[in-house]
Amino acid sequence: MISLIVHAVLGVLTAVWIVRSNPQIFAKPATGPLFSGLEILYLLTGLLVIPICWYFNYQFVLEYKTGADNPIWGPGSWQQFIVLGYDNPAAASASVDYTVMSLILVPVFTIIDGMRRGIRRPWLFFGFILFATSATAFAWYFAVAERQQRHQRTQVGNLSHL
Repeated sequence: MISLIVHAVLGVLTAVWIVRSNPQIFAKPATGPLFSGLEILYLLTGLLVIPICWYFNYQFVLEYKTGADNPIWGPGSWQQFIVLGYDNPAAASASVDYTVMSLILVPVFTIIDGMRRGIRRPWLFFGFILFATSATAFAWYFAVAERQQRHQRTQVGNLSHL
């Protein structure tokens, strides 16, 4: 259970670090609502998936752990979690897809696209993959990119009157 709590704390700290690294993006937009409908959709999706995955991770730890918590090796550990992801062909197919998406595509995309958009420390979104869920990483990044775009549209609108 300790590893689940540590992951939750690290996930929250990642979110705080992203927000503090990008105060201009998280400032209230000059026009429009505080959050757009699209931002709300992304953020809610990213948040709602966490308790679902947390539930299954909690069930895994309860079912497989023996004795003291062991987050690295042995029953109920990350190593066993990954091995069980390849337990049968269907699970293995999903695990390969998830692994490639989570460890290669999402980090490369968020870092490159984030740098192009002027998002500071875009590599932090990888933290959500490690500490929350891949869906949370995508959702949070999409919400931040949408918010950044809203700010940029406002700036362009203000410059067009000059």
